[in-house]
Amino acid sequence: MKKRSTVFFDLDGTLTDPGIGITNSVAYAYKKFGLSVPKREELYKYIGPPLVWSFMTYCGFNEEKAHLAVEYYREYFSVNGKFENEVYTGIPELLRDLKKTGKRLSVATSKPDLFTLQILEHFGLDVYFDFVAAATMDEKRTNKHDVIEYAICNMNITDRSDIVMVGDRKHDMEGARKSGIASVGVLYGYGDRQELEKADAKIIVGSVEELRGVLL
Repeated sequence: MKKRSTVFFDLDGTLTDPGIGITNSVAYAYKKFGLSVPKREELYKYIGPPLVWSFMTYCGFNEEKAHLAVEYYREYFSVNGKFENEVYTGIPELLRDLKKTGKRLSVATSKPDLFTLQILEHFGLDVYFDFVAAATMDEKRTNKHDVIEYAICNMNITDRSDIVMVGDRKHDMEGARKSGIASVGVLYGYGDRQELEKADAKIIVGSVEELRGVLL
């Protein structure tokens, strides 16, 4: 892959490991509905995709019930879950070095903008990004393609061939493909190789160090 001057990063499963916080928040929503809570590993599938889609897909909820589930989820996440999280080893150094070489960086996440900004600031990652593209709290922008387009528009990018999207789930790869930009899938997050290959990831890496080699 040729070196791109603009890099979009997914947040959950790519920059930080939110496994504890997200699964605790999903479990809280399950309990509010009186549902039996699966093992934590079975809730990892909620990491990455838009939550309304996830509750509809994995719980069989209709749209109205899925939105209520998201409200319950946020009751826990907004207080505790957002910081039950940790930055992947090597990510701050990678972001620092990308900026030193003149790259433009943006976050492109389906997590709501309020929580995204709080998490980036909490971990000191906000200083590396030229722009933060996230979902909206009212769920009007959650699809990864829409988030990517929001970033492209606000960063005034005209050459899409000079952008690469980095993420760990199929939604990142599919959003990138729909927007006509390159993609790199990472295996240290919550998607597996089969998922990323099926979603047409152009390159797949197994570690932050391998990602560094591709981007730098």
